[in-house]
Amino acid sequence: MPAAQPAEPPAEDLPEDLTRLAALHGVATSYRPSPDRTVPVTATAVTLALAALGVDASSAGAVRAALTARESELRERLLPPTVVRWDGGGTPAALSALPAGTRLRVDTEQGERRDGAGPLPPGVHRLTATAPDGRTAEAHLIVAPARLPTPAARSHGLLVQLYSLLSRRSWGMGDLGDLGELAAWAGRSLGAGFVQVNPLHAAVPGAPTDPSPYRPSSRRFPDPVHLRIEDVPEYAYVTDPERGRALRERAGRLREGVLDKGALIDRDAVWELKRDALELLHEVPLGPGRRAAYCDYLAEQGTALEDHATWCALAEVHGPDWHRWPDGLRDPHSADTDRARRELMDRVDFHSRLTWLTDTQLTAAQHTAREAGMPVGIVHDLAVGVHPRGADSWAQQEYFAAGMSVGAPPDAFNSRGQDWGLPPWRPDRLAESGYAPFRELLRGLFRYAGALRVDHVMGLFRLWWVPEGRPPTEGTYVHYDAEAMLAVLVLEAGRAGAVVIGEDLGTVEPGVREALRERGVLGTSVLWFERDWTGDGRPLPPERWRADCLATATTHDLPSTAARLTGEHVGLRDRLGLLARPVEEERAEAAADAAEWLDVLARLGLLRGTGGDTGTPAEEAEIQAVHRFLLRTPARMVGIWLPDAVGDRRPQNLPGTSDQYPNWRLPVADAEGRPVTLEDLAASPRLHALIDVVREGDGGRGD
Repeated sequence: MPAAQPAEPPAEDLPEDLTRLAALHGVATSYRPSPDRTVPVTATAVTLALAALGVDASSAGAVRAALTARESELRERLLPPTVVRWDGGGTPAALSALPAGTRLRVDTEQGERRDGAGPLPPGVHRLTATAPDGRTAEAHLIVAPARLPTPAARSHGLLVQLYSLLSRRSWGMGDLGDLGELAAWAGRSLGAGFVQVNPLHAAVPGAPTDPSPYRPSSRRFPDPVHLRIEDVPEYAYVTDPERGRALRERAGRLREGVLDKGALIDRDAVWELKRDALELLHEVPLGPGRRAAYCDYLAEQGTALEDHATWCALAEVHGPDWHRWPDGLRDPHSADTDRARRELMDRVDFHSRLTWLTDTQLTAAQHTAREAGMPVGIVHDLAVGVHPRGADSWAQQEYFAAGMSVGAPPDAFNSRGQDWGLPPWRPDRLAESGYAPFRELLRGLFRYAGALRVDHVMGLFRLWWVPEGRPPTEGTYVHYDAEAMLAVLVLEAGRAGAVVIGEDLGTVEPGVREALRERGVLGTSVLWFERDWTGDGRPLPPERWRADCLATATTHDLPSTAARLTGEHVGLRDRLGLLARPVEEERAEAAADAAEWLDVLARLGLLRGTGGDTGTPAEEAEIQAVHRFLLRTPARMVGIWLPDAVGDRRPQNLPGTSDQYPNWRLPVADAEGRPVTLEDLAASPRLHALIDVVREGDGGRGD
């Protein structure tokens, strides 16, 4: 029997040189899951994270050499790769540290050349420093507004997973036509200020497609599966009406299966149908005006769109996993890829056009929302990363950390940690590029977003890197330049006049929420988590909630409010074998939690209108009371989870499950599980009663 391998040393026993080297590259050697507990990470985790950053720490000699090189580099360089200057914030530290007499020149984004670092317009400029001893350095200079403007007044709105909201015109899942209808109705009839949807990023094709909108192929471009086919102008000029009729019949069967026969939403079937329809529309020549608009879009998106469309075309031939493509095609810049792009020119154009059509309908939805009186409009969702086999990871390989995945360390809720299967960006490469990938990503989303929800916004500060093939417990945090990431976010949102909402739930590093608030980024507050955690642990009174947030009762990853109040969420997890404790303990804890909140609602006089009063069912009255509570808080935005408005019991996603539960495939349904269409929603007495409560508490329209 081989000798047992020695356990890896804890962080406090790491060699001093390795600890110093890790610190200089932003790699953590420990983390704090709670204020009173520090957990070391392994030497292997640190070594592998450094390797993913291009730093050899495989031996003591390699560590010493890398440390010497890094310290020499930092000592001799005049400027870091990227410098941030906040409007009105004074001289950046990097400029203050320059030798006396250093000359500065700025080539602005607007094409001007300026001597010195005086007042500059917002943008990402090129900074050149020349020291008295003749040394020179260049850096990207990000000039950003000090903060985003605070929303002028509180607004309330609807939160919905778009695929789950079908109308009688949908082709098997909710689409951008439905989004426009929802926005127009909610703005005009409900006084809503916004509609928040799930990420609409492009998915990785293939059967079965990963249904999660949080593991996209690309965050830079939207998914054409969301197109409303009939709203594409070329639809009116299809030359084969019989094929068009057959497609509509297939669409009707898909829709009826979900709405009337209990079928799950089948994204693959919807895409197959829509792809056939879009192939038909692609045969219709664009008119002169449409052609000009398409050409403008191609010119504006440039190489990024060409790469995305090329990946889509190559995936049709070689499959969706680019790691399995012929060697020459794995490099987007190779001669083989250039040759394949030319050979597949028609397919590249097809996928480019689909992206343009989707962008056009997304823009139209936002325009409709604003026309309906919404001060914000559509709130889009930015996923934390992309699929390792997708278009972005192929086209932007140099920016991703090879052999690493994003996740979360062990905590009180998950002792094994989490691995989300998303490759992280390399912070060093981002800085060297002036954060170009992040800027381009945000600019694309803000084309049609009135606001942006940033999933796991803590990722702007640090991410938990999990080495490939190892459990999440053997990962470590890698830090990003949060000031630069925030500056880019504020710069691009400010240019678009958009609101930014950070999803900051769970374990949050000290100082993160404060830094976000300072820059005008709103947080996310969910009722059930808002307790006095530093005091008696009781529900936080509404007046003690933060103002700079989106306040909601639940999210797509949590039980619906009806399920939470009745304890049905415990029964669901018990049936699926997901409980870590006896079901009786879980039920008792859930019941106590709900009872405590109901007691708070009753004491505040918010729980009313039940039984002999107006005849409102108790559960419905309790959900109304929850929303009265949210409106008692100073939160600037109050979100209504749309399934809550009709009594839906089921979560859209049940973390910790895959095949055991139909994640991301359920239509919005009523309390009995019957699908509710968009048309049904507009006529729902239960929904209107809840909206009346919200509008009353919001002082009328809410904007």
